[in-house]
Amino acid sequence: MLRFFVKLTIFFASMGGLAWGAYGPVRDYIKQRNQPVWETAKVVRGNAVREINSSGTVRPVLRVSVGSFVSGPIVELKVDFNDEVKEGQILAMVDPRLFEANVARDEATLATRDAEVNRVQAQLQQARNNLLRGEKLRAKNKDFLSDREMDALTFDCQALEAQLVLSKAGVMQAKASLENSVANLEYCEIRSPVNGVVIDRKIDPGQTLAAQFQTPELFVVSPDLREKVHVFASVDEADIGLIKQAKEEARPVTFTVSGYPEDLFVGLIEQVRYSSEEVQNVVTYPVIVAAANPDLKLLPGMTASISFEVDSESDVLKIPSAAIRFLPTDINQVRPEDRQLLDGSNWKTTSEVDEEIMLTAREKAEVQRNKNKRHVWVKDGEFLRAVEIETGLRESKYDVLVVGDLKEGDELVTAQAKK
Repeated sequence: MLRFFVKLTIFFASMGGLAWGAYGPVRDYIKQRNQPVWETAKVVRGNAVREINSSGTVRPVLRVSVGSFVSGPIVELKVDFNDEVKEGQILAMVDPRLFEANVARDEATLATRDAEVNRVQAQLQQARNNLLRGEKLRAKNKDFLSDREMDALTFDCQALEAQLVLSKAGVMQAKASLENSVANLEYCEIRSPVNGVVIDRKIDPGQTLAAQFQTPELFVVSPDLREKVHVFASVDEADIGLIKQAKEEARPVTFTVSGYPEDLFVGLIEQVRYSSEEVQNVVTYPVIVAAANPDLKLLPGMTASISFEVDSESDVLKIPSAAIRFLPTDINQVRPEDRQLLDGSNWKTTSEVDEEIMLTAREKAEVQRNKNKRHVWVKDGEFLRAVEIETGLRESKYDVLVVGDLKEGDELVTAQAKK
């Protein structure tokens, strides 16, 4: 019996020894299993570009409306949609028959007036000759012609001189009428006033124009569509200061259109207009971007996705934006000396602060000046350690490091991985 108890004691002692020996590894295993797994991203070095995104509409630089000055049926169309035209090229023809008849009538009237001038000139010359003969006879003997006869000869000349002036005025009137008729006949040929592309045609052959009260619009021609087009963008008031600075620095603007998603188009800011627009309490300003269009890929009305380059820096350290947004949720994961940072006040945005209290203008400006002072987190053994930083230029995925004890290749915590 004693022997049995000795064996049992030895067994339990052995089991206890084994348990004691396994306690350390099991404890380490459990601790390791419960240890959080952190997702990290590295601090990198490179060039940084800040861009502001917007959308816009492609429009021609100029839309020239071509109308008709005269009325009548359209007898011929010489151009169609998308045709490239030159200045002075005939686009359409109005039926010229009535206007040709008017020209013929006015030419005949002018010829009549010219003949009338010739007739009056001949009569005036005859009257002058008669007056000269009468003066010679009167000089020889006053009794050859009476005063009444001399007055008749004199007043005949004056009357014919006045009639000659009237006849010449009739000639001028006939010429003006003829010029008017010729101009109307020329207006039957509807010509392009500029070099460009026909982007709209609003008439058909046989259609009758009535231009008495309002000039009808027949074509819309866009000049220099290959050389330049405009992209009209709406930019939020919060970004308009950066846009104006980018314009002064002649920074490039890139954009894409759905029709050619693989092509990247480049332009420059041509104008920042002061005429604001307010839609649902959002104030925006029109920004005009000019871009070349040699292949006519940019068509009027296309929607463009635009990126305005407003700032850039070369060869700088860049912090992943996800690391700046990360904040530990468990205070026990943070080393003791950094736990006071987890009250969250350093991570509150300006809008969140404004919702809590009404700040003065001075306080809001101070918040804006300090908004780039933040903390990022790095692994320090079993805990996370906070690193105070100050950021500058902001990209879509990175922020430029201005101040902070970090170097290229350092790994920053961006999230806690799910097990």
